[in-house]
Amino acid sequence: MPDPLAVRPMTDDDAAEMLRIYDQGIATGHASFADAAPDWAAWDASHRDDCRLVATVDGAPEGQLAGWVALAPTSARAVYRGVCEISVYVADGARGQGVGDALMTAVAAASEVAGIWTLQAGIFPENVASIRLHEKAGFVVVGTRRRVGRMAHGPLAGQWRDVVMMERRSATVGTD
Repeated sequence: MPDPLAVRPMTDDDAAEMLRIYDQGIATGHASFADAAPDWAAWDASHRDDCRLVATVDGAPEGQLAGWVALAPTSARAVYRGVCEISVYVADGARGQGVGDALMTAVAAASEVAGIWTLQAGIFPENVASIRLHEKAGFVVVGTRRRVGRMAHGPLAGQWRDVVMMERRSATVGTD
């Protein structure tokens, strides 16, 4: 793990760097069906304010992030108020250094403070590192959506893609 690594709440000042890291993930072809990160306003409006975090490393240039994690509600229906979809992205130069672990640990704690009982993720099966990261954070595979979407960009453009569905159920929230 980079030393010292810090995780803190994401602010509007992090927007450009966060979206740059998002684009790095998209460029791999194994992080998202999206072909580019959305504009900040659209992203900001669709994600919870209380469960969005960034990782920074001492000694990195001012404003440079090592990664980010955020939660988005899965539904506007009240019955699903404690269910969120997780997105986690680690910068190219910071992968494999514990940044993802630190972000996942922090967002799990933040989600429970916020009353969230289930985190869910959809991950391309080829993204083994992301599946392992989620498993390490307590997520389990609940199924695979077969050929759920067709890739519109990159080397897999035109191919139908499967998505592994994973979830983490809180041990403290929604247990009654």
